[in-house]
Amino acid sequence: MQDPNEDTEWNDILRKKGILPPKEIPEDDEEEEVALQQQSVVKTYESMTLEELEENEDEFGEDDEAAIEMYKQKRLAEWKAAQMKNVFGELDEISGQDYVKEVNKAGEGIWVVLHLYKQGIPLCTLINQHLSGLARKFPQTKFLRSISSTCIPNYPDRNLPTIFVYFEGEMKAQFIGPLVFGGMNLKVEELEWRLSETGAVKTDLEENPRKQIEDKMMSSIRSSLPTRKDSGSEDEDD
Repeated sequence: MQDPNEDTEWNDILRKKGILPPKEIPEDDEEEEVALQQQSVVKTYESMTLEELEENEDEFGEDDEAAIEMYKQKRLAEWKAAQMKNVFGELDEISGQDYVKEVNKAGEGIWVVLHLYKQGIPLCTLINQHLSGLARKFPQTKFLRSISSTCIPNYPDRNLPTIFVYFEGEMKAQFIGPLVFGGMNLKVEELEWRLSETGAVKTDLEENPRKQIEDKMMSSIRSSLPTRKDSGSEDEDD
């Protein structure tokens, strides 16, 4: 009589049709199979992102909770490490040779703020001071400066200061010339707001600081003007 546990093609066919019972698994093989199943479960955890682990948490049993938590912590650590790679925190100087590498190939998800300047122009000096502070405040954004003539040959001085804003190597905004910045009265909060409007930084300012200044100026002008009542009384005197 043929052994029903024998590994033959015919026995496999009979097992599929239900004529023969399933093959008996020796204890050693059974333990090995259980171990393989556990490994495959672990592999499933390993292949999941932090978001996927949280979404599928309910699908795993209580015995899996410790493993899930371990892999969640692992994914979280990997995410934090990736974020740390994108921390800059300083206003760095570049030359024209660095432009492609530092600006056009800055990397995925990276905003770049580039200031073209020249020594001896007071507004350029002021903006460099402001950008140094903003670089510390927004370390996820890459702040750069470059002497205009070394970066773009024959770049006109009348266009200085100039700020270019890039995201993933593509230009998103440009601010060219002193009038755009409002001259030497430019406050760091105003520059922060302008950059936040481009998307380069996530400001905690609730409204445009420039608007507050303009409102104060208008209020001051209104208070110095004669009222209609005053002007009417003058007409009566005439």
